[in-house]
Amino acid sequence: MRNQILEDLKIAMKNQDKSTLAVIRMVKGAMQMEELKTKRELTDDEVITIISKQIKTRKESITEFAKGNRQDLIESTEAEIKILEKYLPEQLTEAEVFQIIDAAFAEVKPESMRDMGKLMGLIAPKVKGKYDMGEINKIIKEKLN
Repeated sequence: MRNQILEDLKIAMKNQDKSTLAVIRMVKGAMQMEELKTKRELTDDEVITIISKQIKTRKESITEFAKGNRQDLIESTEAEIKILEKYLPEQLTEAEVFQIIDAAFAEVKPESMRDMGKLMGLIAPKVKGKYDMGEINKIIKEKLN
């Protein structure tokens, strides 16, 4: 994954694709910061986590831009998200996510919000990087209530 990002960075430089280049440089910078913290090369899962955080940040920005009526910024941010999404594994459908959540509920048989941690422990590894964890959190809370 890391090598793919670095290769795409070179390609974007050669093609003078400034928007792609800027996004990949931001990801590369975030990866380098994490590698400095951990003092080792990142695994693919860690790179996916970084990319997911980048997407989440941009989605939050879009919400703010919408409040400010800034369609130009919304469009450019959505383009950045599209560039980032090609590095994520294939996304799960809503139906697949509900199947995973239902299976976890059947296994844990939760009685209250205290069982949230057990549920997330089962669900998170199966959906990490493949679906928005915030949405999964909401779905679980609704089912628990």
